[in-house]
Amino acid sequence: MKKLSYTGILLLLIIACSKDYLNEPKPTASASDEIVFNTRSGVEAFISGILRLQRTATPLTSVHRSDAAALYSIYMARSMKGKDLISDGWYMYDYQLINREPGYVRTRFTWEFPYMIIKQANILLEGIENSDDLSESDKEELAAQGYALRGFYYFQLAQEFQLTYTRDPNAPAPPIYTKPTQKGGPMRTLEDMYALITQDLEKAFANVRTERLGKSYINKNVVAGMLARVYQVMGGTDPASAYWPKAERMAKLAYGDNVASALDAQSYRKGFDDIQNKEWIWGMPQSDDQKQSFFTTPSVFSDPRGGGYACIYIDKDFVNSFSDADVRRLFIEDGNATPKYKTFATEKFKFSFDADMVLMRTAEMILIEAEAEYWQGKEGKAHGLLHQLQENRDPNAVKSSNTGTALLDEILLERRKELYLEIGTEWYDARRLQRGIKRSAYHPSDIDLAPNDKRFYLKVPQEEIDANDQIDESVNANR
Repeated sequence: MKKLSYTGILLLLIIACSKDYLNEPKPTASASDEIVFNTRSGVEAFISGILRLQRTATPLTSVHRSDAAALYSIYMARSMKGKDLISDGWYMYDYQLINREPGYVRTRFTWEFPYMIIKQANILLEGIENSDDLSESDKEELAAQGYALRGFYYFQLAQEFQLTYTRDPNAPAPPIYTKPTQKGGPMRTLEDMYALITQDLEKAFANVRTERLGKSYINKNVVAGMLARVYQVMGGTDPASAYWPKAERMAKLAYGDNVASALDAQSYRKGFDDIQNKEWIWGMPQSDDQKQSFFTTPSVFSDPRGGGYACIYIDKDFVNSFSDADVRRLFIEDGNATPKYKTFATEKFKFSFDADMVLMRTAEMILIEAEAEYWQGKEGKAHGLLHQLQENRDPNAVKSSNTGTALLDEILLERRKELYLEIGTEWYDARRLQRGIKRSAYHPSDIDLAPNDKRFYLKVPQEEIDANDQIDESVNANR
């Protein structure tokens, strides 16, 4: 019998004795159900431990590198696969679109890390369900955290290991586990996976609170944002899809449905290193004694002013898409740079080893709402939302008269301008809308992606194939 690799890694159950998981999380080799699940505070501590795992750079998977450590490195790899960014150091293989083979670091890490969090979420949900000491109301509320985390990380697997849902819901997707197990499961379908993702996130949304201990914790706004992203993918390019009204509703709930109060243009120039930023909905905080050092993404990799790697450059055509008055035009130019692709860098993310890391912002949700309005045929509303955001970022912004595909293209460009180096927006949008990505001549690696190119997703890791007797060697034959 093969040993299942997703549960074969030795994990620490991180038990935080304080509600602030940054201050006093105490890892132990094991923790009994009686200690963890007999009190609300014990379960909250366990949840804090899972949230901390999201950002930890310690070697909890079989891979441990600066470009393969925690959730933010998955987002960064996506960012590098588009046409707006260039790398000549870390993340270079993602940039060159060659990091997808079964034995490669990106493939192994991107499989192992989500399953590691999913395993902890399943332990959490089973412990809550079996507890004789928690009240029913506490069980529902605390379980919502587990459902949110599980749904969120299955969504990451769906994004990374198959093409988009609307292309073929029956396409093979990674295994699904809803209970802690030592037995490997078979490949499933995207339809199976999205059914679980939506079920988990909708259940979480129904029971999670708006109040929370801090922005690193999941609340109703965060789950609404997760659902907005999922419905956005499931809506695809179908104006009649029932998912676009759902995406619109959830995006509004995520940012508060008031554009003026949700945005703060001046915070854009403060370095994107503080979780208290008004526009951040969800993030990962750091402190001086628990910083991730050279793993801190993206500030350590992108800001040329500090002592980090500074290996990320900006495509000239992308730089030129920003007006001079745009608060987001945070580029550093070196006209004498050699080679020329190093001419532009960005100071969007201020270099710091203990910089907080952003996971979700209000501007993304406003733009999801605008796109949802577009797909529903309400172009006037889409224009209005888009212009409100543009005017906040650039006082000289002029409302466009674009309609049809030109309006959609404007929304997608605004997403790239707003969210670059954050969540891999361009790659995410191209794959969900079944578009290609064409790089400019400014790039040293001028590889283009055709619509539904196989390089939009990764192969199943060889370690998983070797360890799981329900996945055959042929799984990668046509991938």
